[in-house]
Amino acid sequence: MPIVVRIDVELAKRKMSVGEFAERVGLTPANVAVLKNGRAKAVRFSTLEAMCRVLDCQPGDLLEWVEEGTETT
Repeated sequence: MPIVVRIDVELAKRKMSVGEFAERVGLTPANVAVLKNGRAKAVRFSTLEAMCRVLDCQPGDLLEWVEEGTETT
């Protein structure tokens, strides 16, 4: 998938658990897992805004486009 979700990186930087993140954003831990694992087909802007607010980051910190077939860092 050419869009890589980097939620786990941002959570690790802040030493924040998935459960705490899910609660603060207003998602279930299962839905956070779907986002983290790249299985989501879409993300609402309101959800992206809430994630950025909670993590104090920009959308580009959470989402990265990579060429199909290339490794990610």
